[in-house]
Amino acid sequence: MAEKRDYYEVLGVSKDATADEIKKAYRKKAVQYHPDRNPDDKEAEEKFKEAAEAYDVLSDADKRAKYDRFGHSMGPQGFGGAGGGYYSTDGMSMDDIFAQFGDIFGDMFGGGGFRGATGGAPRQHVNKGTDLRVTVKVTLKDIMNGVEKKLKIPRFVACEHCNGTGAKDGTALKTCQRCQGSGYVIGVQQTMFGAQQTRHVCPECNGEGKVITESCSFCQGTGVTKKDEVVSFRIPAGVEDGMTLTLRGQGNAPRHGGVNGDLLIVIQEEKDSELIRDGVDLIYNLMLDFPTAALGGGAEVPTVDGRARLKIQPGTQPGKVLRMRGKGLPKMNSSAKGDLLINVMVYVPESLTEAEKSAIESLKDQPNVVPTESTVKRIFSRLRHIFNKENRSGE
Repeated sequence: MAEKRDYYEVLGVSKDATADEIKKAYRKKAVQYHPDRNPDDKEAEEKFKEAAEAYDVLSDADKRAKYDRFGHSMGPQGFGGAGGGYYSTDGMSMDDIFAQFGDIFGDMFGGGGFRGATGGAPRQHVNKGTDLRVTVKVTLKDIMNGVEKKLKIPRFVACEHCNGTGAKDGTALKTCQRCQGSGYVIGVQQTMFGAQQTRHVCPECNGEGKVITESCSFCQGTGVTKKDEVVSFRIPAGVEDGMTLTLRGQGNAPRHGGVNGDLLIVIQEEKDSELIRDGVDLIYNLMLDFPTAALGGGAEVPTVDGRARLKIQPGTQPGKVLRMRGKGLPKMNSSAKGDLLINVMVYVPESLTEAEKSAIESLKDQPNVVPTESTVKRIFSRLRHIFNKENRSGE
């Protein structure tokens, strides 16, 4: 038998945790590893069972006291299960888990719970197809306005010759004799509370209630065929790189009928050649020549939708940030928009002719060219945000 993990470790709580803390921790684990959220994931199913087992022991004061004293052996008397001291969910089906531990979801989901967890018969077994995942590239313009996309996707679809049943003509089926068409079989499970009646998915028909008497020759009895299909969808404005959009029911069809999986659209943002994204704001580094920075003038800057003319004030300093409000990107599901931030830089010539050197030399000692102490302090105070950002990035 595999070594069991400490129950407190399983739920992620301390040994002096309160009943409410234990309950809250179990809810979190149960939702995280619930089979509805992790279809066909055996590892998640085992973690779900492990969490249920830990909660069952730690939520009961008497059982918890025994566990704290004796560990997993629970002492000489154990919990009255079939094997004496050692308690485990090994061998129990998911329906057993829901029946015994699922009542915790009652007040969490408005009394509905999961899979009949608050009582009553488990819901009808439904096959679900696998999900598909594709990556879609988008530009800043796409992000600004939203965009319609079409993709040709190879996926499994229900066989049109047997209506997805896998049976010849969709009719070569008979009621499963083992479960009498219910999809479930009844058994008896020895639990900590003694012998209890349990329901398991019928292994003969996999919960479908019917078995195939003659297979469809077009899909070899699987109920699905591979087909390229065009899927149309809209990517909303304001999406971000790495975001995943879910198209319900646009994934693979399951074998022998049921519910289609989902199509997961992963957003990949293409980098713009001029604009840098910072959340909903856009940044553009504008390089000015010295005469324009000193005397003022005009400059053209890029926007998502084209170009814009910008007025440069005389004496514009390098490091100054000019703001064009509302020229950034929209916030998803909101009417708010970011800004376009223009980071001003001034080009210092790297090589000069003799005439150019002479012209600049003549300005060297002019009072309006040489900065005063007060001017330096004023300019540096405006540039403080640059140094703060550099300091933060270096931490």
